[in-house]
Amino acid sequence: MEKHATEGRSAEVEEADLGGQVRSAVGRLYRRFRSERPEGGLGDVALEVLTRLHKHGPQTLTELSAHDRVSPASMSQTVNRLTSAGYAVRTSDPGDRRKVLFRATAEGDELAGATRAQRNAWLDEQLRALSADDRAVIARAAALLSDIAGS
Repeated sequence: MEKHATEGRSAEVEEADLGGQVRSAVGRLYRRFRSERPEGGLGDVALEVLTRLHKHGPQTLTELSAHDRVSPASMSQTVNRLTSAGYAVRTSDPGDRRKVLFRATAEGDELAGATRAQRNAWLDEQLRALSADDRAVIARAAALLSDIAGS
């Protein structure tokens, strides 16, 4: 009887700590994934903004700030780094000439694409090294995490 009580407590402790385990694993994976990038002077935030411009096209400072949940002043510093490095340019919004849009340049698109390719190649390599059973577990976990994120 005591063995079952111990097993029950162990399962409760594991279940209670599941959120912490998921947060820790996702955080570590995210940091590791972000570290996979071409050498250069752009930091993580600037690369994320550049990738957003690459994927979603021109954006206003307000849109970029809202997406990243940062102040417009903070986002202004980021886009200034991108524009001064030649990875983004300011353009007028064709629908409202008072608005300024930021878009990736050809060089910015190339860097965003190279960063994405390097990160994907790293992750694909890690996944290929796992057994088929482990990949199936990760596929199921990814689906569940996606459901949680969408809730």
